Amino acid sequence: MDIILASGSPRRRELLARAQLDFSVLRVDIDETQYDNESPKDYIERMVAMKAEAAIQQLNEAFKTNKDTRAHHLIVLTADTIGVLADGQTILVKPIDREHAYSMWQQMSDSVHEVWTAVQATQIALRPNNANTASNEPAYQIVNQQQITERTDVRFIPLTPAMMSDYWDSGEPTDKAGGYGIQGLGAAWVSRINGSYTNVVGLPLAQTLALIKSLTDVSDR
Repeated sequence: MDIILASGSPRRRELLARAQLDFSVLRVDIDETQYDNESPKDYIERMVAMKAEAAIQQLNEAFKTNKDTRAHHLIVLTADTIGVLADGQTILVKPIDREHAYSMWQQMSDSVHEVWTAVQATQIALRPNNANTASNEPAYQIVNQQQITERTDVRFIPLTPAMMSDYWDSGEPTDKAGGYGIQGLGAAWVSRINGSYTNVVGLPLAQTLALIKSLTDVSDR
């Protein structure tokens, strides 16, 4: 069964490729604004569901315009990763500038923060008689979908102004939630983790592979 990773994250692509999984990539854009009083866990679970909807809509539009079916059966994989401060509510986002990064790092210094990833696998299939171009029915229908969430606790060492300045100047923090990459120079700040390492990178790999397998096992019955 073909797999589509609906994500622009290079880190997620690298992790899936490391597992020798065959997949293609489809970028999706959605409104990622957090709702008022929405918990971090509820937020990322909503994000992966919305990303899946957007990806399936793109696939339906592609079929309508050029009959690009890719395959009769597909698994659409979506994921969303956030960091959360020790208060359990404040979400760590990508820094907009140096001062923003420093503000987050000062709160993470010598403390534990959480990294949450939600992953959704949605199995879709072409409807019967999908060649009927006059039909308003979407070409693909959802056959099955499952969602998981994974949490990892990350402890930082005490950070000095010089450490923060050097790290910002490296250019690594700018496109990463919480302003650090555990797979890069940011690893020097991590004294301990409790949970999945790949979850902190951006995709809990073992759990994601198990999720995909659970859908394919069901379809093979």
